[in-house]
Amino acid sequence: MTIVEVLDEPLLLACVPVIRAAFQTVADEMKLTPENAPTNPAFMTAERLRKERARGVRMFALLSGDGPDAGPAGFVALEPGRQPGVLYLERLAVQPGHRHHGYGRALVDHCFAEAHRAGAERISIGLIDEQAVLKRWYLDYGFTVTGTRSFPHLPFTVCFMEKAVG
Repeated sequence: MTIVEVLDEPLLLACVPVIRAAFQTVADEMKLTPENAPTNPAFMTAERLRKERARGVRMFALLSGDGPDAGPAGFVALEPGRQPGVLYLERLAVQPGHRHHGYGRALVDHCFAEAHRAGAERISIGLIDEQAVLKRWYLDYGFTVTGTRSFPHLPFTVCFMEKAVG
């Protein structure tokens, strides 16, 4: 397992199906569609990733396998926050066939190391509040809930969480 920054087009293109597959399970469970949740990562496109990268979002891929067969099995992004010292952890994704091997934890650990190097004070996340298993995973990692909010354009409640860096 290796984690690399997504800097070139071939790797960016290889990450799109990883993100889509990882989030499709939640989209199916929550009955999310491009019409009722157009920004959900289950409907990710390469163009959207390119635009995010151009805005300064850093992206990381977890590669599994060896040599030329190494392909992305996971993905995560760090977005500059609106407040100084805050980074947003976005789109933590592990392909369904690669789950329960510590890949998600490795990606989040990597984000905290990158945040520390960048001088960030905390990492914030937003997730579907109704996803109790995922919410518990983040709580067990050390994140705390800072609030919840319903948005009229989304068919779910968003839970906001954060954790100090360092």
